[in-house]
Parts: sequence; C-alpha cells; structure tokens
Amino acid sequence: MTNTANTSETTQDTSGRRRTLRSRERREEILSLATEAGLAGVDELAARFGVTASTIRRDLTQLSTSGRLARTYGGAIAVSRGTETSLDQRDNEAYEAKRAIARWAAAQVGAGQSLLLDAGTTVALVARMLPGGASLSVTTTSLPVLGHVQSREDITTLCLGGRLRSLSNAFVGPLAEAALERLSFDVAFLGADGVTSDGALCEAELEQTRLKELMARRSDTVYVLAHAAKLGHRPFRSWARLESDWTLVTDDGAPEHLVDEFRRAGRDVVVVPTTPDGNARNAQNEPIERP
Repeated sequence: MTNTANTSETTQDTSGRRRTLRSRERREEILSLATEAGLAGVDELAARFGVTASTIRRDLTQLSTSGRLARTYGGAIAVSRGTETSLDQRDNEAYEAKRAIARWAAAQVGAGQSLLLDAGTTVALVARMLPGGASLSVTTTSLPVLGHVQSREDITTLCLGGRLRSLSNAFVGPLAEAALERLSFDVAFLGADGVTSDGALCEAELEQTRLKELMARRSDTVYVLAHAAKLGHRPFRSWARLESDWTLVTDDGAPEHLVDEFRRAGRDVVVVPTTPDGNARNAQNEPIERP
C-alpha cells in the first residue's frame, strides 16, 4: 500500500516557481491557509498547489479525520478549540449551506404551529424565511430571531429572558429555564457548535446545554440544524444530551462516512442540497419531495 504521507507532487508557489511538496508538507500548508483565511476551497487549493481536485479532497479528508480541519461544502474550515467566536464572526461561515438548511427547515412549518427557535446563525435564517400568513407562535432566546419576526403581524412572539450572552446574542440561565417549564411547542429548531452521533450537542457553556435539553424535552418535533463542518465536531467540553427523538438536518457537503455514522446510530438524517435544484435526502437516502 502506498504511504501517502511520503509521496510527493510537483506544485507551484505564489510567485509561479515550480517546486516539489511532499503530501505531508502540502497538508500543513493547507492547514495554515485555512487558519489564516478561515475557509479553504477545493478548487482554489488545487489551483494554488498545481494538483488535482481529488488530491486536495484526499488531503482535506485526512486533515478532517485527524480533527485538524472541518469539512464544508466544497472545502474546509479551520477547527478552533476552546475559543468561542462571536455570532457576527460566524455569520458568513458556510453561508450557502446554512441558507439551504434554513430554507428546508422553514418549509416544514405548518399553519398555526407553535415554534421554538434556538440561538445561532442557521436558526436565525429560519426565522427570516418563515412562511407568511401562517399564524405562527414563535418563542426564542435569540435577539437576531426577534429582529426577524418582531414586525410580523402574523406571528405571535415570546422571548425567554435571562442572562444575555454577548457572544451568542441570546439569553440563558434559570429565568429562561423557568419560562420553558411553563410552555410546550409543536416544533423546535436547535443549533449547536458540534453534534455527534451518540445524541450529544456540543456548546461553549453548561448553561447553553441545559437550555437545549429543556427545549428538546418541551417540543413534539425537534430538528438539529448543523452544517457539515459541525458533524463530529468537539470544539468545547460542555454537552447537551437529547433524550427524545430528533432529526439532524445537514448539507450535502457532509462526508458520507459521517452521515452513515449518524444513520447507524439510529438518528434520522436529512441531507439538504446547497444548490436550489437539488433534492433533500432522508435517513434512508431517499429523495424528499420539495415543497
């Protein structure tokens, strides 16, 4: 079997000079570029290093498997451990994937339903895409969600108060938890910093994990919205355990082996296409009719 760590390929540097890089050296440069730029695209990297897109995909897969990069649709992002970024900083990360997930999620909402919307950039996009004239009730901890629904006359809005976390622009703590205990919901849309096939959601603070557990417990249907880079991702050491059934909604940039891992664990999975003409696929990998 070929030892890919020691193979070499001819590439070119930014000045156009040809030079030879071993696979391991190229992967280290890819990691540095992703860390500096935040996002690394397959086509961009292939052109930069003068190799094929399939070579770059193999590099990204190895870096992802080792936990050094997180795969996204068409590329990868650097994994930062222990440092939480702000909502504004995360707003443009994997934006096309988030928008596709949010569009699918909003299409699942029925007239007259009571919705619980968590914090996070993807969930905020769901709020922006909620169908008009549906006479909905929306309860949230998120200031961005409130901003999207506050002027909607067809939506009754409730806010769960508490301590405001500036990084997530959302409320947490015992006041929010006490309010949740008095409410129930048809559907909850939850975000996460990371999600694993054993039913755990990774978050920066314990208060966030407790709140997500209560949100899931008070809702009939639970969707966890997580783009590809968040699957199997463990950036922090605080975890929410969801005891009830829930559905993972991710994008088609998710590595197939990770999606299969969730399915083998008995999780319901919906894989949403990032292109508008694609078909979402369910846990059995069958197309879902677009609404």
